Amino acid sequence: MPFSGQLGGRIVQRERRRAVWLDRQEIPLEVAREGDAIAIRFVDADGKVGKAHLLQSAWKPGDPVWQGTIDDHLVAVQVRPIANGIRLAHQGVEVPVYVWTEAEATSARLMPVTTAADTGKKLLCPMPGLIVSIAVTEGQEVKAGEALAVVEAMKMQNVLRAEQDGAVKKIHASAGATLAIDALILEFS
Repeated sequence: MPFSGQLGGRIVQRERRRAVWLDRQEIPLEVAREGDAIAIRFVDADGKVGKAHLLQSAWKPGDPVWQGTIDDHLVAVQVRPIANGIRLAHQGVEVPVYVWTEAEATSARLMPVTTAADTGKKLLCPMPGLIVSIAVTEGQEVKAGEALAVVEAMKMQNVLRAEQDGAVKKIHASAGATLAIDALILEFS
């Protein structure tokens, strides 16, 4: 049974120009279907379009591996979804990839670049809770797996352990303190 009001025979035309970001490096290109293949043409800084590179594959979004040919060369690439893009891994190189229309790329360029804070030399509170005890002192050498502190959350005590060998530089929390998530408990030197 057909749906009422449905438009028939209208071909959807997609934007050919795309901005592909490998991490934050932008590569302008044109994408078009040519027979059974997808034709990718790189666009230089002057706006000139290069020769077509033909991609052929039976890959569907959600498949963990893209297998196909690029200019008749057999290629396999691991594909994992990430927020707003995909992460590709090939021959030991892994990179986040984002494909934008020109309008989306214009907006994406305005977004601030955030980097994760270096928490390698810090012990942060993993959940809101009460510090039951601190098992180390400033200047103490600790080994990987050694207990550092005990945090009580939701009536459960959680032992926080050292992830690697090191020395305690400074203790920022004390037993009895109530801490928020990611609050600094101690630092390593």
